[in-house]
Amino acid sequence: MRSIILTLIGALAMTLPVVAQPTQPRTTRATYTNPVIAGDFADPSVIRVGDTYVAVGTSSEWGPAYPIYSSKDLVNWTYTGPVFAQLPSWTMGSYWAPELFYREGTYFLYYTARRKSDQHSFIGVATTRDLTKGFTDHGLLLEWTSEAIDPFIIDEGGKYYITWKAYGLDKGKAIEILGAELSADGLRVTGKAFPLIKAEADTWEKGGAEGQAIFKRGRYYYMLYSGNACCGAQCNYQVGVARAERLEGPWEKYASNPLLVSDDAWKCPGHGTVVVTPDQRYFYLHHAYNGVDFTYTGRQGVLSELVWDDKSQWPSFRYGRATPTRADSPFPVPQQQPSDLSVTFNQTNASIPWVWDVSLPKPAYSVDQGHLRVVNSDANKTGTFLGLVIKNGTYTLSADIVPEADLLQSVCLYGDAQNQLGMGIRQGMLELWQIKAGTRTVLKTQPLPTGTPAVTLQLRSQKGQFYTFGWRNRAGTYTPLTETPLDGSFLPRWDRAPRVGIGLSGKDRASSRVRALSIRYDKP
Repeated sequence: MRSIILTLIGALAMTLPVVAQPTQPRTTRATYTNPVIAGDFADPSVIRVGDTYVAVGTSSEWGPAYPIYSSKDLVNWTYTGPVFAQLPSWTMGSYWAPELFYREGTYFLYYTARRKSDQHSFIGVATTRDLTKGFTDHGLLLEWTSEAIDPFIIDEGGKYYITWKAYGLDKGKAIEILGAELSADGLRVTGKAFPLIKAEADTWEKGGAEGQAIFKRGRYYYMLYSGNACCGAQCNYQVGVARAERLEGPWEKYASNPLLVSDDAWKCPGHGTVVVTPDQRYFYLHHAYNGVDFTYTGRQGVLSELVWDDKSQWPSFRYGRATPTRADSPFPVPQQQPSDLSVTFNQTNASIPWVWDVSLPKPAYSVDQGHLRVVNSDANKTGTFLGLVIKNGTYTLSADIVPEADLLQSVCLYGDAQNQLGMGIRQGMLELWQIKAGTRTVLKTQPLPTGTPAVTLQLRSQKGQFYTFGWRNRAGTYTPLTETPLDGSFLPRWDRAPRVGIGLSGKDRASSRVRALSIRYDKP
């Protein structure tokens, strides 16, 4: 009987397929959640240098100009510093659409800014060999009719070319993406301008074409570009693709454009650049508005993966026509979520990425004897502000402040000098206030006990639009100053989002006494 059973088992084994046994434990692919660079980080440019990725984004009307981030994996990013700690002398604002380029140990930054002399936006260039030390500006590179913006640099056979968006402000003329050859050192335009693509008014591009990102794969140059209205509550930004065998064209637009559009999770995607990983995966770092916080938090840095149809040689986005909320990571590493900020100024020398209004002089500030000392400038009339980029629209900002007699120290939402909302303290008094269209209004006051040594002011935000204010005494007791949330939708939000931080008004040259500061985000 035993021999019969063994014979049957052997016969059965010969009829079954052979299953290969794994030689290594099976691993689960890591995933990431968008955004990968949280907060207002529009028009991102990304490059890979060795095993490091570097990204730079728009700072608009905020200083210092153009934040730099670095990463080893495209999903965990560390703030490196600004491109310009001191603003280029020819500029006055509108610090848009920076583009990175790297060659032989030198980083080039081609950027858009508004010129002081005529308030027109044109393109400048700067360089560095060390990102941590910022860039040296080489001044204005390209002036073109009424506006030249959105530079992008491409190497074609050892020659360097700049491309840009033209005619956006020229009435009666279609918007075009143009190109021209650069000098060998990349600091001058030497060639004659030539056209790449033109916006077609009777298609999805009716709002224009801009934000081009050009790369080569196989025999084609590919261009991802964005069209329609980029910014604000009525935006309808989308992304298309075109290709050509030569940079000078002719360029063929994809019949299935647009490739990337809005959905409920991420709205108005566009204007980014493509980077290729060592294993030949193509990733598009671009911006989009979060569907919950929308324009109140700004255009955030998001990552979408391109895949290829080998037959047609056209790309598409791996997860369909919308920005993914969750996706397979470029590398097998976990993604860290945006962290809270908590600083006690008598215990830390932490570097804080402060921002300020570039239309006003840079605030003087320091940490001295356990306090953040921001110096008020009465010349600003509407006060002095030192702030932070908001990473998520639902958060609590707290500031432990020692009152001063002649200085109102506030936790503050700042859109621009003419539009602000905050709650401040001076000796003996709390004050809820707003500046709207340049007019300052005191909304509410509340007396404090005589001799109050310090209080913690708190600002609570919901979805970046609705705000409540209150304070805690040294025992931790909370007292609200607002019965119902205040609507902050009057703060400007077109190409930027409000910042949150410390606002000052009152005695000229008086300085704040902030002992601690924290911003804590609600977890998803």
